[in-house]
Amino acid sequence: MGHIPTIVVACLASALSGLYFVLPDALHFTMMVFISASWFLVAICWLAQKSADYMHGPQGHEEKKKLASNIDHHQHTVQISSNEISQAKARLNAELDDLISSLKNKDTEIENLKSEIANLQTLVEIEKLKTELANLRILAAKERSKNKRK
Repeated sequence: MGHIPTIVVACLASALSGLYFVLPDALHFTMMVFISASWFLVAICWLAQKSADYMHGPQGHEEKKKLASNIDHHQHTVQISSNEISQAKARLNAELDDLISSLKNKDTEIENLKSEIANLQTLVEIEKLKTELANLRILAAKERSKNKRK
């Protein structure tokens, strides 16, 4: 049953290979692409079937039985006292509180960074205004010097 896809794809590849010699020369390149792809699929199907045969062969069933028997032997019942449970709850609550406090610290750090970024943006705008003012002063000085020459 498992070799049927391999056989079907091999028949397709054979048919395409036979058509290569019958069809006109203009289609040879296209046919070479299809033929290469079909033979590649034949190889993939064949390898997949060999892999499936290997995995489902006689050694596969023995290995499954060994795994099932090992699992049955290694199951243990764990009993925990209520004292240990309450200690574990206390530890987990302490860790949760630490995480919450660190998150609050991170939130305040983020807010501080946002305000610093806003301040930097205003500083950049102030510097832009200063340079524009300096450029305007230079232009005004040039205009005055032109007016003095006339």
